[in-house]
Amino acid sequence: MSRILVVDDEPYLSDLVATALRYAGFETAIAATGAAAVAMTGSFEPDLIVLDVMLPDVLGTEVCRRIRAAGAEASVVFLTARDATEDKIGGLTVGGDDYVTKPFSLEELIARIRAVLRRTERAEPDGGLLSFRDLVIDEDAYEVRRGGALLDLTPTEFKLLRFLVVNAGRVVTKRQILDHVWEYDFGGNDGVVQTYISYLRRKVDVVDPPLIHTVPRVGYVLRLPREA
Repeated sequence: MSRILVVDDEPYLSDLVATALRYAGFETAIAATGAAAVAMTGSFEPDLIVLDVMLPDVLGTEVCRRIRAAGAEASVVFLTARDATEDKIGGLTVGGDDYVTKPFSLEELIARIRAVLRRTERAEPDGGLLSFRDLVIDEDAYEVRRGGALLDLTPTEFKLLRFLVVNAGRVVTKRQILDHVWEYDFGGNDGVVQTYISYLRRKVDVVDPPLIHTVPRVGYVLRLPREA
């Protein structure tokens, strides 16, 4: 049974969401503030956090930063009343895995939660090693190393990099990445892919040669740089 922490300062909404999740088979807990959410992440040890962006003491994005800095590996689904693309991407760039815009249906939220848990589930890795040059993905240990150095990746970054390695030398489109990494229609927001590719480059391509390359107007490919 996956554990889900619901963080929202509206008691009616948090109770409603928590009750629906319990009926869906999840173990739930509730926090009304950012500070309580950070504390309960350590004590409750959730697998996923449903996190409102607008909390009374601190923004949900800051809560996400804090729990990530503390080493928490729980997935995060943001709840936001904002519909601007930059606000949505902002939540994902601090370590969130998805967002749901208010107002939302409970069915949609539960479906999103299940999708995130499926793609970040660590209990059932494919097993074995995947590699490209000096980049090695150990699926059993859920670790990525480049040149022997351990890389600190979020679950979504791990899955994105795995998809690139499996398709090394082959150009994959943003739509293919959305379908295989996010596993559902992401509303055409391919800016999310660009953001995560940027994050991967900062971690994977810190040493030469760079491996992740953009093919203009097509997509991305994992390969060695081409000779000039």
